[in-house]
Amino acid sequence: MEPITIVTNKSVPLMNDNIDTDQLIPKQFLKNILKVGFGKNLFYDWRYLAPNKPNPDFILNHDERKDARILITGENFGCGSSREHAVWALKDYGFRVVIAGGYSDIFYMNSTKNGLLAIVLPKEQRDILAKAGADEEVVVDLPNQDVRYRDEHFKFDIDPLWKNKFINGLDDIAITMQYEDKIREYEAKIPNFD
Repeated sequence: MEPITIVTNKSVPLMNDNIDTDQLIPKQFLKNILKVGFGKNLFYDWRYLAPNKPNPDFILNHDERKDARILITGENFGCGSSREHAVWALKDYGFRVVIAGGYSDIFYMNSTKNGLLAIVLPKEQRDILAKAGADEEVVVDLPNQDVRYRDEHFKFDIDPLWKNKFINGLDDIAITMQYEDKIREYEAKIPNFD
């Protein structure tokens, strides 16, 4: 997992509430299990008018927003089915951070396990962040748990365990491998019944 400490980048405001996993990545694109290749189909039904014909009105199709790494959005983000592909699609597109009013529990856990920082901020703060122009940057400072835009500073909460994992780029496998010597030592004690 790639560490996240400070993300300074453009943002995309998509202030809809209840954006579910079907909207994030429709079911017809769930055939891959490699965690890559999903970004091109993120928000497919909103991004395209017909197969591979971009909707010029959808914000991700605006050239000035294409390299944004921070998504500002509404309430109950990632609701719906438990598909981990939704997080893979956001990451594969290039998002590092999502700032919402809340998340479904499963989506939040999938985010933490896949290196997508999911931050909760109140609506009035997200409304301010959503006004950031395409040429302006938002700063997400994980060590200080602070989101900055212009002169505004918004503090956010995160479980210390998840904060440590993000800052150090540790997924569950990497954490397990920190105990590799103890695992080998234990396995050496297991009798061989061959």
